[in-house]
Amino acid sequence: MSETANYAQLIAQLDLEAKVRLLTGATSFTLAGDDSIGLQEMAFSDGPTGVRGLKFTGGEPAALFPNATLLSGSWDVDAAEEVGRIVAEEAERQHIHVVLGPTINLHRSPLGGRLFEAYSEDPLLTGALAARYVQGVQAAGVGACLKHLVANEAETLRNSVNNIVDDKTLRELYLLPFEIAVEDSNPWTIMAAYNDVNDLAATEQDEINNRIVKGEWGWDGQLMSDWSATKSAAPSANGGLDLVMPGPDGPWGDALVAAVRAGEVAESVIDEHVTRLLRLADRTGALGEGRAWRDVPGPDSTERQEQLSRLAVAGMVVLTNDGVLPLASDAKVALIGRHALETMNMGGGSAQVTPPYSTSIADGFAAAGIEATVVDGVPVREKALPAKAAVVKDPVTGQPGIRISFADDQGVIAEVHSLGSTTLVGLDDDLPRRPTRVTLSAQVTVSGAVQLGVIGVGSWTLTSGDQSFTTTLSVDSDDPAAGLLSPPTWSTVVSEAGLVEAVVDLGEASMAMLGLVAGPASRDADAAIADAVRAAAEADVAVVVVGLTEEQETESLDKATLALPGRQDDLVRAVAAVARKTVVIANSATPFLMPWLGDVDAVLWAGMPGQEGGHAVAAAVLGEREPSGRLVTSFPASDGASPAWEVVPTDGKLVYSEGPFIGYKGYYAGKAEAPLFWLGHGLGYGSWEYASPILISDVAAPQVRVEVTNTSARASREVVQVYFVPEGADEHVRLAGWAAVEAAPGETVAASVTCDARVFRSWDEDAAAWRVLSGGELLVARGLGDIRGRVSLG
Repeated sequence: MSETANYAQLIAQLDLEAKVRLLTGATSFTLAGDDSIGLQEMAFSDGPTGVRGLKFTGGEPAALFPNATLLSGSWDVDAAEEVGRIVAEEAERQHIHVVLGPTINLHRSPLGGRLFEAYSEDPLLTGALAARYVQGVQAAGVGACLKHLVANEAETLRNSVNNIVDDKTLRELYLLPFEIAVEDSNPWTIMAAYNDVNDLAATEQDEINNRIVKGEWGWDGQLMSDWSATKSAAPSANGGLDLVMPGPDGPWGDALVAAVRAGEVAESVIDEHVTRLLRLADRTGALGEGRAWRDVPGPDSTERQEQLSRLAVAGMVVLTNDGVLPLASDAKVALIGRHALETMNMGGGSAQVTPPYSTSIADGFAAAGIEATVVDGVPVREKALPAKAAVVKDPVTGQPGIRISFADDQGVIAEVHSLGSTTLVGLDDDLPRRPTRVTLSAQVTVSGAVQLGVIGVGSWTLTSGDQSFTTTLSVDSDDPAAGLLSPPTWSTVVSEAGLVEAVVDLGEASMAMLGLVAGPASRDADAAIADAVRAAAEADVAVVVVGLTEEQETESLDKATLALPGRQDDLVRAVAAVARKTVVIANSATPFLMPWLGDVDAVLWAGMPGQEGGHAVAAAVLGEREPSGRLVTSFPASDGASPAWEVVPTDGKLVYSEGPFIGYKGYYAGKAEAPLFWLGHGLGYGSWEYASPILISDVAAPQVRVEVTNTSARASREVVQVYFVPEGADEHVRLAGWAAVEAAPGETVAASVTCDARVFRSWDEDAAAWRVLSGGELLVARGLGDIRGRVSLG
């Protein structure tokens, strides 16, 4: 069947109950089919950093991509399309019809916990990258899903927060990435957010969902809810929502049937929702004869290794460099830091996947032949990690891993061996009945002092030999998924472990991630710093890897500070005081503070680089590939020094009082002290001179031409950026376009930047219409902290 199919004829064959049944998920990640009209089941998967598949945990291995801020750091729309093509292949391998991504909310406040999934603080950069990503995904007949519509920039009380945003800001910033992606790529689905916007749930926004997105923009795709975000029957159905997820339960079903029969919802509204569902099924090959799934490379294939490593390096940003980078291949290196050994290659929450492997920076250095003394750093976490398979074994089989027993008041439901040390109950566990008690048991194989503990909501009893501990863990959140996405932990240190058993009574918890903690006890931070100092003093170069973890970079929680966790700042200062040269590698997807910046010789921002992370970092620091990325978000100089900061609602409301002046827009307008680094900043391994820019065309989309010369001794890539500064104090500076060029040493090349007409307009709230901006000037820059030329308009 094709999109020319007569959907109305198919819908006419269904009664009201059958139509409504199709509008709620059949399971957590699938939609029901209907044989009578040739509709097959459709499968959805989370996808911001990899196509996880139908199981939230324990699914088959899937390729782990670099995180979104790292991928977007290349400022390369062709690379975004390539990522989309790879994502589609990963989806086809698992027979997934729709991938839930990209995330195109903006980096409003640097405290946002989920920013690692989203591209940028700028709406044009975000929208342009998203459009090409969508094109790459959908070219293979796999649906993409823009999320989350709209004003969903923080996680605190995300299910109930009422975000207050004026119309001008909403149109010019937060809706703009969606508008660009809809116009340029026609995504087949969009996801409505958890939060309220201006006193109305995002799933009930008639003005946004119906009038703007489906009406003004002419979008013909399907609007689904975020998981468990729908709060009503009739208001959401009338408000433009087409699909409630997950299922099979939800607020529609019988309640929506009753609302239609009571005249609260017209049956024509239901028919429109089903039409959009059938169109999605048609586009993804789930209507009619069905689709043939291609054979594609595996997640651990040589092809994937090359792609993921190359894409990661392309987005890495050289923040500072006195010439120590790239490293000499024969340099004697001290590689220092917990993140060097336990590199954070992905964030937390629904973006997580089970990769076939994940390389640390220490692994990457060793594979690249870098002579390095590796020293573990200071502890970086507040929460304990689940036991690794290498340190526990199943007490029944003796295999690496743990034994898990599920039971209720009728007895044992199931007993399984698990290579991992966590299990999920209440979502996709495939158990015949809901367990009320879970037992985790293992033989701990490490000797000496051991950290033992438990993870997850419930009342726990932990026994080890003749020692017994009890604790009750809970979460303080309105988010029903908090026990899954950010489970609480408890741990203690024992002198010896041996056979360990942890039993949890779940009580009323309907969904929980449970786990066993077991591993060597953490070393004292002072001792770790002393070891690092000794190694640094004996090396040519000290490479210190610092960063954040999934405790900060995660769904369901926001940060409270941009300071590095633990005593990582002390570690960097101590090393820099004795080292001949000090390089800091920032293993973080989002900004953190750098009080030691003036003490070190280079900083490389490496993001969360995916399963090839260690190899990619090694290639970047050796200069085998140039880390030619540019920042996609501004780095504040201190806590609070951001034009938009607050993420905690007051009386249920989070007011976007800064208006459009977020990130670089606010810094340029003087709304906060200058940032540590501006959006667009990045040095690469080249240096550049700019000639005077020339305005080639000043029509609705101005075009600027500028010659740039690579004055370094290395071939390099430059990203020429153009910003528009409108006239008027209430207007904000806007990224208007960019172009990347490559040049050999000493070579001069011309960069032509065609600006996007959609940033040369302002929303007139009184007229409820766009007006074209005239006058002002264009800035040619390497980020607004390094302006290289100006061109007047008008």
